[in-house]
Amino acid sequence: MIENVFHPRIIENKDWAILLFVLALLLIAISKSAFESRFNDFTNLIVSDKYIKIYKDSTHLISGFTVFLFIVQLISYSFFIQLTLHCFGLASKSDWIVFVQIITFLIFFIVSKYLIEQIIATSFQMEEFVKQYNLYKLSYRSYIGLILLPLDIVLYYNEILSRTFFFTIIIALLIINSITYLLSLKNYQNLLFSKFFYFILYLCTLEIAPYYFMYYWFTKKLAH
Repeated sequence: MIENVFHPRIIENKDWAILLFVLALLLIAISKSAFESRFNDFTNLIVSDKYIKIYKDSTHLISGFTVFLFIVQLISYSFFIQLTLHCFGLASKSDWIVFVQIITFLIFFIVSKYLIEQIIATSFQMEEFVKQYNLYKLSYRSYIGLILLPLDIVLYYNEILSRTFFFTIIIALLIINSITYLLSLKNYQNLLFSKFFYFILYLCTLEIAPYYFMYYWFTKKLAH
């Protein structure tokens, strides 16, 4: 007599991810449609600084275009972080609770960092520079977010667990970040030299220390 053993079939719910991917693509489509000229300049950001020169005014920091791409950036970065944690066995890529925790942490981190920057900028009379600098960083990070989004979609629906692959992407992101910092130093060198001490303090406190502590936490998690 054949004994049938039934095992429960575990079906991962990925509907939440589809909705977020569609939302991100919809925001990109709206940005392209509503701000066609600006979007075209933005897509050439990697080969031309025309976008930075035209939209360097700090008033663009809270424009609809910037906000839409910032939301895309949050979704894109959050998915990539979750996929990286999944690759290293620290989380499930289909767990929406983990995604909420990651995106909440990113929002808290960015908002807290921005508020502290404004306090320091006001204290050292660097408000306009810090706003322009933030817009500069936001533009490049939103651009990286656009590039990461299709990669996130591919990685999410395919089981790629190569740590070397993820390390390569992370190193590439760090290199791009470093290049944007160097370019910003070049673009704002006249202003920086006049407030060099304050900028070094700002750089060490808000641009190096937070990422160092996150790196320390991540490597400590891997060690355990």
